[in-house]
Amino acid sequence: MGAPKGTMPPAAGMGRKKGSVNKVTKQLKDMILGALSDVGGQEYLARQARENPGAFMALIGKVLPTTLAGDKANPLEVSVSFEEQRRQAVEAVRAAFEDEPK
Repeated sequence: MGAPKGTMPPAAGMGRKKGSVNKVTKQLKDMILGALSDVGGQEYLARQARENPGAFMALIGKVLPTTLAGDKANPLEVSVSFEEQRRQAVEAVRAAFEDEPK
């Protein structure tokens, strides 16, 4: 028999605790990191940056923080275009791997 009409379970509406990770998300992240470790970790990523810069930059775009915040007294000002930022990022990645042996 169910609860009387108009009543709610004690934890209704509370949801997960702040900062808790979804189990599936954690398992997927662990699998991805495990696969990365199996293929060479950082060395593999460096090779991908050289051989597939487009895919590597897409990865960078996904993992870098997407939210920036300033305070009310000192708000953030953006004066560089997206294309300029992309160009600078590509140059930085190329420069970082320039000295590595092929």
